[in-house]
Amino acid sequence: MKVKIAQIQMHIREDKDENIKRAGEFIDEAAERGADIIVLPEMFNCPYKASCFPEYAELPGGKTYTFLKNKAAGKGVYIFGGSIPEKDEESRVFNTCFIFDRKGNELGRHRKTHLFDIDVKGGQSFRESDTLTPGNGPTVVDTEFGKIGVMICYDIRFPEFSRMMVNEGAGIIIVPGAFNMTTGPAHWEILFRTRAVDNQVFTVGTAPARDVDNFYVSYGNSMVVSPWGEILGRMEGEEAVMLTEIDTELNTKIRNQLPLLKHRRPEIYKS
Repeated sequence: MKVKIAQIQMHIREDKDENIKRAGEFIDEAAERGADIIVLPEMFNCPYKASCFPEYAELPGGKTYTFLKNKAAGKGVYIFGGSIPEKDEESRVFNTCFIFDRKGNELGRHRKTHLFDIDVKGGQSFRESDTLTPGNGPTVVDTEFGKIGVMICYDIRFPEFSRMMVNEGAGIIIVPGAFNMTTGPAHWEILFRTRAVDNQVFTVGTAPARDVDNFYVSYGNSMVVSPWGEILGRMEGEEAVMLTEIDTELNTKIRNQLPLLKHRRPEIYKS
């Protein structure tokens, strides 16, 4: 089955309302170009800074949630809402992707499960756990195009996590992310191509646009990778909408030719 996936690579400002407005303009453009699925970047309504997350956090049903829900219904598209800071009734804050169907129904939400606490020599230090609470598992949603897995940024570095989604039937894995200018050039492409080949699925990575004046500089390079590991579409650092058409039947064709999932021997694998 063919599906058109639009990725929104946008600049993120300090003004939440301006970020939402800009995302809306890009969603409108993507829908007009015939997108079935629209994917936003990680923390699209909020600067990627740990201290900002509690300030920008919203309960489900808040301003950003309602915006995404209404856009999905109004444009008749699936929206994978990048991620936003979500707070719960206990005031815990999560890095959350809300997913809506063509009628604006919430299909699911993924809370980033592996928090980005890093200190790269000669690079950047960052601690999401200073303000965020981790989620507790993988997310797979049902769509007319089959099952789609969702993870956020750092989650993609853990091969077991994507395999859990594939074991649940996911044929596409969507990943809002924001690798920086140290980790991005080193690992972004490798990880998306590796997870695609390991699992024989499409991988879709959507990042913020690059802004060298920001506290956190995103690598950008939003991309779509086929189950064969081929890059089907790729941006650089610019602000833009990229539309890529994929055919989910390719998963089956490749798995029939190279049946590595059937050849797995889980009885001998040790964690």
